[in-house]
Amino acid sequence: MARRRPHPHDYAIAAAGLVSGIVLLLVDLIADYGDLPDEWTLLPLALMTVAEVLRRVAQKTALAVALVALVGDQFLGSNVATIVMFTDVVYAATLYGPERLARRLAPAAVVATVVATVVAVGLARDAKGLIVGVFAGLVTLTPWWTGWTIRTHREEAAAERLRAEQTALLAELDRRAAVEQERARMARELHDVVANHLSAIAIHSTAAMSVAKGDPEATARALAVIRESSVQGLAEMRRLIGLLRNSGGGEAAAGEGSEAAVPRLDSLDALIARASRSGADNGLRFALDDRRPRDETLPAPVELAAFRIVQESLTNVLKHAAPGTVTVRLDRSATALLVVVDSPYAPDPEGPRAPGAGAGLVGMRERASLLGGTFDAGPRAVANAWRVRAELPLCDAEE
Repeated sequence: MARRRPHPHDYAIAAAGLVSGIVLLLVDLIADYGDLPDEWTLLPLALMTVAEVLRRVAQKTALAVALVALVGDQFLGSNVATIVMFTDVVYAATLYGPERLARRLAPAAVVATVVATVVAVGLARDAKGLIVGVFAGLVTLTPWWTGWTIRTHREEAAAERLRAEQTALLAELDRRAAVEQERARMARELHDVVANHLSAIAIHSTAAMSVAKGDPEATARALAVIRESSVQGLAEMRRLIGLLRNSGGGEAAAGEGSEAAVPRLDSLDALIARASRSGADNGLRFALDDRRPRDETLPAPVELAAFRIVQESLTNVLKHAAPGTVTVRLDRSATALLVVVDSPYAPDPEGPRAPGAGAGLVGMRERASLLGGTFDAGPRAVANAWRVRAELPLCDAEE
């Protein structure tokens, strides 16, 4: 933003130059070029003082006034203070003025120096006229070069500060994004892992209370499932707490030697067995159709995502599915892993067997999306069936 009023420092510089010129006049240090009184040198000195006041607010006007004052100074009697203030006006115009003006001052200074040299040599007809050219160069080119150098350094420093601020801002945005991603990851883990066991506990605790007096064996089975789910849920919670404490943790950061600690598709048999025990009293049967080649391995992110999608699908089955057979199918092509969970479906007027927050489908869709895959869940074209289908690319996960 351009200044509208002169800077206080400019008033001080102008006053110092004016006082210096008056002192030089009083001590008779004025170059006398004619018969005019020395006091006439105060006129260009006064004009140069005005130019000094305008050095930051109106560079073009200041230069025009300073040039007139300098020419007048050469004809009325030269005052060193006037010349020194002229160099400061050129310096200020280069430093504070528009870049276009600052660039044009260089060739203008060169032209002025050449013209002054030619005129001086022509009038003097002597090599001593070259001294005038040197003096003109010192008065014009030197202040321009000084101002341009400082201006360039300031612009480079400002650019570096801006670059540093942008880098800091990007780093902060990256940090926030990383925090949000980690929170989302842990939220998915908590939901997919713990909700599975808590849902089983809720379903079988309800069953245990309903048959507590009429069927001791059913109550014992329900309590056994509750105990198993509680132990598994506790193990999962310990694993997740270990992940939170170990910033560099992965899926195997906490715990070894158990299916809960390192989720793998090879552990689906145990997962389906637990689901079978949990859903037996509700008429649910489970089958695994694994068509993957046995001698090939999957990328760890794909295997984890597939395991969690199956786990969450089975949790939803225990909550919502109608009696019947639930089929988990895995198939691998050259580029992707296909996960399909088919379950019997019929609207239940009494609602789900256990309450839910609706975050399961969101979490499964996020897991597929993070790998660049696709996810779909909903009723099939045939009646009384619900399908969860996820296709997880293998090439992106391996890169």
